[in-house]
Amino acid sequence: MGSSFLSVSISSMEKTICKQTNGYNLMSIRTLSLASLLAGLLIGCASEKQAGQARISKNEAEKIALSKAPNGTIKEGELENEKGRLIWSFDIATADSKDITEVQVDAKTGQVVAVEKETPKNEQKEK
Repeated sequence: MGSSFLSVSISSMEKTICKQTNGYNLMSIRTLSLASLLAGLLIGCASEKQAGQARISKNEAEKIALSKAPNGTIKEGELENEKGRLIWSFDIATADSKDITEVQVDAKTGQVVAVEKETPKNEQKEK
C-alpha cells in the first residue's frame, strides 16, 4: 500500500465529506480521517506481531478447542492477549443448546486455559 493509494483514499474521503458538510471544518475532518486510517493500520500490525508469536496455529487451536465441545461449530475465533498470556479464544455453538462454549487455548503451549458456558444474553454483553 503506497503513499499514492493513501493520497487517493484521503482525497476521495475529502470529496465525500466536503459534499456532506458544504466544506465546513474540512481540516479537522481530514485530520480525523487520517488518524482513523493510521489507527487501523497500527492495529493490523499489532495483530500480525501477535500471530508471529503464536507457536500453535489457528487450525491446531481449533481442533483442541473442539475437543472440549463435541459436535460443536466454531462461530468466532481470535488471537488475544489476556492477562499477559497469548491465547486463541473460540466461541463454539452446539446443536443441542442455545448456550455458547468459550474455549481458550494457550497460543504457545496448546494447553486449554479455560472452558466457559455463556448464555446468549451474556454473549451479547461482551460485544
